[in-house]
Order: sequence, then structure tokens, then C-alpha cells
Amino acid sequence: MVVRVDIEELEKEGIRKSYIRALKNEGITTIEYLASFSRRELESISGIGPEISRKLWELALKYTGADKFINASQLYEQQYKIEHLTTGSKALDELLGGGLETHSITEISGEFGSGKTQMAHQLCINVQLPKEKGGLEGAALYHDVEDTFSVSRIRQIAEARGLDPKEVVKNIIVAKCYNFDHQMFLMNHSDEIIKKNNVKLIVVDGVMSHLRSEYIGREALAERQQQLNIYLRKLRNLARAHGAVAFITNQVVSNPQASYFSSDKMAIGGNIMAHNVGVRLWIRRPSDMKPVRIVKLYKSPKLPSGQVTINITERGIEDVQSEM
Repeated sequence: MVVRVDIEELEKEGIRKSYIRALKNEGITTIEYLASFSRRELESISGIGPEISRKLWELALKYTGADKFINASQLYEQQYKIEHLTTGSKALDELLGGGLETHSITEISGEFGSGKTQMAHQLCINVQLPKEKGGLEGAALYHDVEDTFSVSRIRQIAEARGLDPKEVVKNIIVAKCYNFDHQMFLMNHSDEIIKKNNVKLIVVDGVMSHLRSEYIGREALAERQQQLNIYLRKLRNLARAHGAVAFITNQVVSNPQASYFSSDKMAIGGNIMAHNVGVRLWIRRPSDMKPVRIVKLYKSPKLPSGQVTINITERGIEDVQSEM
């Protein structure tokens, strides 16, 4: 288990308690998370001026080793330490190069009822499994934007897989998001929760839901995208700081430029979403086979595109049996 350095350690470097308290009020409780903030962002925190922000920034780089250049062999060693979380389907894990990667964001998009939330629920259980079974031996933090989290569904999957549902539920922390300001507030204050509970999976179910309903019209588009950019950056930084998997579900919209070779639906969020997300998946439900879903990988920095079929049953995510 990677040890995260408490922000209080900076007292040894001459940082006053009042400044550390100001950082903690903003949800910054580890030096790893502090390193993801720019000097400008630190200056905006009440009570911290330009001189202190510069010192905090330099100390954060020093503690995390981000103040040094490294060669490619060292970078390879760091990337080799990236872990994978199983989806529950061997076929899908193979498509993803071993499962969902830590330190980055994986997005899954699809129409209503396609299975996005089912995937999120499954991952909340899988992350608790031993590493030899594809888990990360950690807890899950679930940002519930669309009010879709179901304890009964979690218990059903856990029982079907021979796990203790009471213990599984204890290791899932749920945060209900009532509007986008609240959604951002919860993301800003996730650092301490992640550290205290050994969270290895951060789920945002319905990442665009509030943004889509609160920022309406073309005149609000620029502000909406900027807010999305800030939010996704914070999520990615948390995943990197704590060695966790970040998993988001996204809504779709009709594609006005659809052709014979492209889908009539597309994930929302535009270029901001595309640039911040590491792996993008699409899930759809064939009308003739109810338990079966088709999952397509259409964007990854190092994996080829492809698609697989999976089952979603009372046991959760499974491989499609050969006889089907």
C-alpha cells in the first residue's frame, strides 16, 4: 500500500498551522494532492498570498519528486507500477489491456438502460477483491449525480458471487450530488475521505447530468465547458495522487453529423471530455438479446480500438457463454 504524506508534515518546513488549516478547509489533506495545484490556484485560497503559495508549490514538488527530470527507463518503472481493476468480464479486461487502469479516468457512455450504472456497481464490488482476483484491496467512493446508486443491487451481486453483502456495503462511500456546485464541493473535499478509507475507485455516475441541466443554451456553453474542465482535472489529480481508478458514466446526445460509417448518438462533453479522459468506452444493448451488451473501446492512448460482448445478469458483469 502506498503511503500518502499528510499535509501537516509541512510544519517541519516552516509552514504555519494557519496556512495548513486553510489548505485543509479547501479539502487538501495530502502533499500528493497539493502538488496538483498551480500557484495561481493556491493564491486564491483565503489567507494564502503569493509568497506562501510559491513556497507551498515548491515544497509539494520536492516531496513528490516532481522537481526533477527522469529518463525513460525510470518512467517505464513508474508506468509498470500501474495496477488494473477487473470489470468482471475476461473478454472486456483483455480489450482494456488487463482491466481499468489506476492513475487515470475511464469513461463509459451509452443510452438510458444500456448498463452504465450496472458497470459502476460491479466495479464497487470488484475493487474490494484481493489483487490476485483482479481487485485492488480498497474501498470505493461513489459520487451519485443521477440518484441511481442501489444498495439492494450491490447486495444482490455480492450474494450471487459468494461475498458477504454487509462487508461489501461498508466499503462503499456514497456522496449524493444535488446540483453542480454541490458536485464540485464534494469533489474538492474527497482527498481526506480517499486517504482515510483507502479508496481505490472513484466513481462519478452521470458526470454531465447537472451541467447539462444548469448551463442551458449556446451562451452558457463556454462556462459549462470550463467548469467541466476544472472538475475532470480535479478528478484526474485525485486518481494520480492516490493511485486509484477514476470511472465516470456519461450521457449521449443525437449526432447531427451521423453517416453510414458513424453512430447517430455521441457522448456529450465535447473536446474537453475527450482531452481529459484516458480511455473511452461505448456500451449499447441489442434489442434481440436482453442480457447481452456490446462494449466498444474507441479511444485510448495505447490500446487498439475493438469491441466485445458481455452479459449483465443478477450476478452483474459476466462473459457471454460460448453457446450464446
